[in-house]
Amino acid sequence: MNTRTVDRMKQLCSRLGLSELPMGVYFTGREPESGFTPHVLESPSREREQRGEVDWPAVFQGFSCVMGHVWRARRKRSRAWFSAEQYGCPGGSFWLGFHKPQTEAIIHYVSTGIPGLGGELYCESPDRLRQAFEAIDPEPAAASYCVVEPLEFLDTPPELVTFFARPEAMSGLHQLAFFVTNDLHAVVSEWGAACTGMFTWPLKYKAMGREVAVVGGWDPSARKYFKADELCFTVPWSLFTKMTDRFEESFLSTKTWDKQLKKVELSNRTWGNRA
Repeated sequence: MNTRTVDRMKQLCSRLGLSELPMGVYFTGREPESGFTPHVLESPSREREQRGEVDWPAVFQGFSCVMGHVWRARRKRSRAWFSAEQYGCPGGSFWLGFHKPQTEAIIHYVSTGIPGLGGELYCESPDRLRQAFEAIDPEPAAASYCVVEPLEFLDTPPELVTFFARPEAMSGLHQLAFFVTNDLHAVVSEWGAACTGMFTWPLKYKAMGREVAVVGGWDPSARKYFKADELCFTVPWSLFTKMTDRFEESFLSTKTWDKQLKKVELSNRTWGNRA
C-alpha cells in the first residue's frame, strides 16, 4: 500500500479513536505462504452429500470458525486465508462462495438441529432457512483463496476493508459513510453468520455496483472472536478511499466529535482488549 494511503488510514483511525488499523479482504489464485488457515477437510458439497459421501462427524470434528482465524490474524497482525479445501466451517465455506448450494446437514444444524449433534436454533425451521440461504445466494469465490490481511501490508488495493469498533467509534464510521455517499442506505446490517456480515453481504452489494457499508458481528456463536461490545464495519475499497480522502471535511473535524472522542476513550479504558 502506498505511503499516502497508509498515512490517511492512520489519520482516520486516530480521529475515530481506533488503535487497531483495518483489515483488507481479497482473492488470489496463489496459495499464501504463511498465516492462519484451517486444516484440509473433505468437500461438503450438496452433490457429495446426496450421494452419502460426506463424513459429517469428521467434518464437525475438524471444525474451526472463519472468524476465529480472522481474530488470530488481527491479534498477530498477520493474515488468515481460506479455500475450498481449507474452510474450517462448512457454513463459512458457503458464505465465502466456495460451496453452493448449502447442504441439508448445515440447514438442519443451524435451524432445528441434527440428532446426536444438536443445533444452533437460529431459524425456526429448515424450510425457512433454506429459503434464506437461497435468497442470499453468496457470490462465487473470485479465486482459489480468500485472504484477510492487515491493510498496511498489502501491495495492491483489496476488494473490501473491515474496521473493528465499538459503538462509540462506530458512530463515526456510520455517519461518515453517509457523508461521502449522500445515500440514506449507505449503511446496512443484514442477517447471517459473522462471516456473512464481513464477506458475503459486502461482496454482494459490491457485485450490484453499490457502495454500501455492512455492520456485522451479531452471530452469538462467533461473538467470542470479537472484543466486548465490538462489531465489524466492512466497506468496498472505493468507499474506503472516499472516507479517507474526505473525513476532514466532515463532522469529524468539529467540537461535537471532540466530545464524542471522550466517550470513545472511556469505552476503550473500560473494555480494553477483553473478548
